[in-house]
Amino acid sequence: MNESEALGLLLDHTQDKIVLLDEDGTFTYASGAVERILGFTPDEIVGENAFEYVHPDERAAVRHAFGRAIESDEFAEVTVEYRHRTADGSWVWLESRMSNLTDSALDGFVVSSRDVTDRVEAERQRAETASHLREIAAVSSDVLWMFDADWSEVLFVNPAYEDVYGGSVSELRGDPGTFLDAIHPDDIPAVKEAMGLLSEGTAVDMEYRVNPDENYAHWVWVQGEPITEDGEVVRITGFTRDVTDRRRRERQLVVMDNLLRHNLRNDLNVILGTAETLAAEVPDAADRTAVIRRVGDQLLETAEKEREIIDLITKRQDTERIELRELVDECVEDVRERYPDAAIEVAERDAVAVGGRAELRSAVIELLENAVRHADGEPSTVTAALRRTPEGAEIVVRDSHSPIPSVEADVLRGDHDMTDVYHSSGLGLWLVYWSVELSGGTVAVESGAERGNEITIRLPRNGD
Repeated sequence: MNESEALGLLLDHTQDKIVLLDEDGTFTYASGAVERILGFTPDEIVGENAFEYVHPDERAAVRHAFGRAIESDEFAEVTVEYRHRTADGSWVWLESRMSNLTDSALDGFVVSSRDVTDRVEAERQRAETASHLREIAAVSSDVLWMFDADWSEVLFVNPAYEDVYGGSVSELRGDPGTFLDAIHPDDIPAVKEAMGLLSEGTAVDMEYRVNPDENYAHWVWVQGEPITEDGEVVRITGFTRDVTDRRRRERQLVVMDNLLRHNLRNDLNVILGTAETLAAEVPDAADRTAVIRRVGDQLLETAEKEREIIDLITKRQDTERIELRELVDECVEDVRERYPDAAIEVAERDAVAVGGRAELRSAVIELLENAVRHADGEPSTVTAALRRTPEGAEIVVRDSHSPIPSVEADVLRGDHDMTDVYHSSGLGLWLVYWSVELSGGTVAVESGAERGNEITIRLPRNGD
């Protein structure tokens, strides 16, 4: 084998497609990689004009690049990307290097090409995705933002920043620290602390006041997330949502709650006091005054349930790790103290922890009390159990009473129409439903005339 044959064999085994073109762009040589990349054998394209295989959209640019390379008086090398037709009529993206380096032993100019279809397609998809994200960000009412790790550079912020914070996007890009000028002075220390936590790698969830042009009347909810690479924070991203309307409704709800409970408690105390006086002065009316006292006490209890629900709705609380065995034991002891004559048993109690809200305790107590109160004077045992499941945990409260009315079972399951709230027996079951829902759980109800009721709180496990 002579040197020329050996060189040709080596070229046939290279990953790149190597071809020789004359001044007109005609193939004078093609390596074996042509068949692997394009589907043509070398013999099929030698003698053909290379530019006829280039996609029409890029043909002029490729021809110009080739001409610029071979016509240069000094050494020149040009790289160009384009689509090349294959034997089956499809197209592949090639990256070709063309130069004017030639030799008398070479029958043309060397063009080395590699298939970059996967890379070009990936870049196209990334560009398309980025375009879609920019479109979404442009119309989003939430402020979407990204800073570098030390908050010295704004990497991205959408136009919603100007409406929410009242500042200028261009000013923010010029001086990232200016966004602190848009925050209420009393909230700045907390925001700076949160920025430090994010730079150290800790996610942040907080609310504060913004927009000095409107007297800081806007409340925003901010979630920030550090982006790490190799354990180091490299970027910080997040969103800001205007929650002014929600905060206003919460304040209104709290004010109405305070007024209602204050007036209701005062008026009921007057009614209950009058009923006691009437019972003492008119013994024959004792049965009727007992009804007044019982209904009054129920209304006071309803007012307390209402207070718990208002707290549940208006107070922002993070989830925490809850040891359910301890929670169930505490709830059972609490109800036993309130109802010393009730028979409350504890069945299996698997050790399991979940991430949930503290109000889970109120939900379990409500279910136990509800079962005790509906015993109708008959001997009955209420049973509490705690089971570990593959998904998390189940807290089960069983009794042998008459089946729970369907309207109340629907409240517990979340299938109840809010417009029908007054047809259920009270607010306690709504408290159970909302408490469990805020902890990411669900409630199941099974009832039957022969087997009583079984209410199951299902909770997802977290960090057990």
